[in-house]
Order: sequence, then structure tokens, then C-alpha cells
Amino acid sequence: MINAIEQAAVAARPNHVRLDDVDTAILRELIRDARIPNNALAEKVGVAPSTALARMRALRESGVVKGFHADIDLEKLGLEISAMVSIVVHSRARNRMTDIAEQISRLDSVQRVFLMSGDRDLLVHVSCESPARLRDFVSTHLNDPAIANTQTNLIFSELHQPL
Repeated sequence: MINAIEQAAVAARPNHVRLDDVDTAILRELIRDARIPNNALAEKVGVAPSTALARMRALRESGVVKGFHADIDLEKLGLEISAMVSIVVHSRARNRMTDIAEQISRLDSVQRVFLMSGDRDLLVHVSCESPARLRDFVSTHLNDPAIANTQTNLIFSELHQPL
């Protein structure tokens, strides 16, 4: 992901934020640990604490840093099964696709919803206690006349790659 950020920094277009090496280093450290204290962040990226603080403020104000999130181990909460469910919305319901996605995003077990291009319209990350619960989720909550087709793929593991 760092390559994408470095490319964006070099090839900034109008209405896009231009990043330098310090900004990129700050983002890399935030991905590793969003709770890093400012003085430790400054030391890791090789700038004064006041500079790190100003850069962080600028990254937040520009919208590059949208928020800070906890990385939760869902298995430790009893959510043993994770899946990506791809959805095709009926052509007659395409004008409601965003509403359908928002409705799905509010359901229990849903972690994230993506609106997609290509042969699938929505991609839904679901976490459940068991295969039976996953089956029930799909058959109950995605049994909607607006949905033409679903395909469920189990997630075996997730790899994190920092910037």
C-alpha cells in the first residue's frame, strides 16, 4: 500500500493532497499503531515533536486521516466464521443500490459493505458464530426481491500489509 501512497505523493492532481516523505512515514507508523504517542511518532519519522503534531493535524484536516480504529480479534469474541458475500442486485432495483447497501450495513454480523463495479454489485464482509449462523444470515437477510444472486466465500485468514 505504501507504493500507492508514494505514487500519489509524486503525482498529486488538482484537489488531491500532496504528501512528502515525512507524511508518508507518519502514515506508515499510524497504520502500525494508531495509538503511538506523538513523541514516539516524531522519533520514528525523524522530526521534532512539534513538527509531527503539526503534520498530524494537517493530515486530519485534509481528510487523509479519517479516523482511528481498533483492530478487533473477532474469533476471540466467538465469531469463528468470516465470509465475503458478493451480491448481484436485480436490474429493476439498481436505482436503490445505495439504499440496499446501507440497509445491509446495519445488520448484525456485517463488518463492512462495499459497492463494486464488475459482475457483482456489493461485497459484504460478514462474521458469525458458526457455519449454521452464516447460512441463516444469507438465507434470512439476503432473501430479498431486490437481490438477484449471492455468492458466499469463506475467509480462511487475513493478511495485513502496512503502507
